[in-house]
Amino acid sequence: MTALPELSGKVALVTGASRGIGYGVAEALIARGDRVCITGRNEDALKEAVETLGADRVIGVAGKAHDEAHQAVAVERTMEAFGRVDYLVNNAGTNPVFGPMADLDLNVARKVFETNVVSALGFAQLTWKAWQSENGGAIVNIASVAGISPSPFIGAYGMSKAAMINLTVQLAHEFAPKVRVNAIAPAVVKTKFAQALYEGREAEAAASYPLGRLGVPSDIGGAAAFLTSAQSDWITGQTLVVDGGIFLNAGVG
Repeated sequence: MTALPELSGKVALVTGASRGIGYGVAEALIARGDRVCITGRNEDALKEAVETLGADRVIGVAGKAHDEAHQAVAVERTMEAFGRVDYLVNNAGTNPVFGPMADLDLNVARKVFETNVVSALGFAQLTWKAWQSENGGAIVNIASVAGISPSPFIGAYGMSKAAMINLTVQLAHEFAPKVRVNAIAPAVVKTKFAQALYEGREAEAAASYPLGRLGVPSDIGGAAAFLTSAQSDWITGQTLVVDGGIFLNAGVG
């Protein structure tokens, strides 16, 4: 990245950001002048992301989102490097199973919730205690339209994202007025994570969207930048659906 803007003085922690939606969020925040800590499981991918985004403004902390020790290290490293953590974007997630709920392995369901929901709560607790409870800030949870409506064959993922939406309102209520907490519910975004939903049939998949295309990470990055900006100072406890209009197709007729 070149010609970066002046530093905003704000700092964000974005989980699951070595690629995909998390990377798009980090990119948007850096573009407005924030400094960012990104996390991810793969250390090599994380290093590459840091170098591409700009090592003068970005640090990376490798680890698994559900690991409490990793959560603590990520927040500690952010505070050590930048002295604050104004924004938390909980993006890390997993969806290791595709099939009907009747056959869902309950151990897999537990893993999905541990990674997608419990880890988000853990990061929120830590950033609250490290900085936000005294200084304020914002949290953005990356949910999904799968948490709002039935999503055949990815039911465990959908359940976890519904829980993420409820976690959002719980935290918004408890953390007010210091910290605003909102969620973003994307439809299908073109990432490696969602590849199975459109690979080999992108045109067909996109045809059902009124805006004529699938999402891209920058679409979610822009929404996250808004929800962590002064322009959204009177918004909390909300879920912003970013879906290319796909829910418009749910009407009758």
